[in-house]
Amino acid sequence: MIRMNDMILLKLGELILKGLNKKQFERRLIANIERRLKTFGEFRVYSAQSAIYIEPLSDNCDMDRAFTAMCKVFGVVSVSRAVACPKDADRIFETARAYLKDELSQAGSFKVESKRSDKRFPMTSIDLSRYVGGKLHDAFPHLTVDVHTPELIVNIEVRDFAAYVHTGGTPGAGGLPVGSGGRAVSLLSGGIDSPVSTYMIAKRGISIIPVHFFSFPYTSELAKQKVLDIAAVLLPYCGKLTVEIVPFTKIQEEIRRLCPEEYLTLIMRRFMMRIADRIAQKNGCGALCTGENLGQVASQTMEALAVTEDCTSLPVLRPLIGFDKEEIVSLARKIGTYELSILPYEDCCTVFTPRHPRTKPSVSEVVEAEKPLDIEALVQEAIQGIERLPIVT
Repeated sequence: MIRMNDMILLKLGELILKGLNKKQFERRLIANIERRLKTFGEFRVYSAQSAIYIEPLSDNCDMDRAFTAMCKVFGVVSVSRAVACPKDADRIFETARAYLKDELSQAGSFKVESKRSDKRFPMTSIDLSRYVGGKLHDAFPHLTVDVHTPELIVNIEVRDFAAYVHTGGTPGAGGLPVGSGGRAVSLLSGGIDSPVSTYMIAKRGISIIPVHFFSFPYTSELAKQKVLDIAAVLLPYCGKLTVEIVPFTKIQEEIRRLCPEEYLTLIMRRFMMRIADRIAQKNGCGALCTGENLGQVASQTMEALAVTEDCTSLPVLRPLIGFDKEEIVSLARKIGTYELSILPYEDCCTVFTPRHPRTKPSVSEVVEAEKPLDIEALVQEAIQGIERLPIVT
């Protein structure tokens, strides 16, 4: 819904600290915003004074959905529905009275907060707040002024192009624009951790290629669909996603048949890293990303992590490495993946779990344990069988 020709005002976070390459980050962010807005109508998007302005170009624009979408765009720290008006105190008051009529009528107390980015404006921020606040109090005499805990805050921003009136910002997703930091392959299981790690790496400006290892018939089609549903939840944050489904059954069966039981999980993880590394190299990625968390399970000791990353040539990013489980679950709930992750469809990591896994292995002993395997042939066969599924909403 559009009311009184309103627009969306986005505030930037750490982008403003980027110095000489700040414009590159802003261009990437604007491109991401424009792509996200396409399904909601035609908009004009531009930047000035460390903010981005989104103006609807027709009455058919879906401002409510556009606003919600902007809250999930990395690079934005605050999202506000606002209205522009001339930089004149009386016009600002008139605009606030009309634009915020419903809010002002329903509130019991209020205050006005002003920011004056345009220093040519003749009134100070405090003077403007007092002037507009006084006239609003006259127009809505039921209101009381409360500068400490008001029910409603009327925000006024005097900027280069106009003055803007709104009632404050909704927190944005923060971080850096997706695509500004390169690309990475993220190992995406159906569990709680890997969706959160994928989200966190995307938040640092990384474009994601999700890779899922699928062991049918030991894991079901429902398990695969769960991962695709999780990817759909991540899509608004990550931009574009195509999940690469790697057939992993034969590899796991060969590991079970030919390798010592205590090393099954470690050798399985090494195959995952090899395959993810090949996918990354093919797609110009600079790193791998996993949901590993130090000490959470037997394969996530320092020694075990060294063994699993030994067979990749790329950096392995582990954004959850120092988190406890409660912190991870809290983030999973926040981004909306938790309820999907706890659905009772197991992934390949639970197939052929050793009874007594080795927790402090050395690289040399694991290399020796996997010697009976034709590693290159198994990796190539798995890569050739990859199913690529674009995520659309």
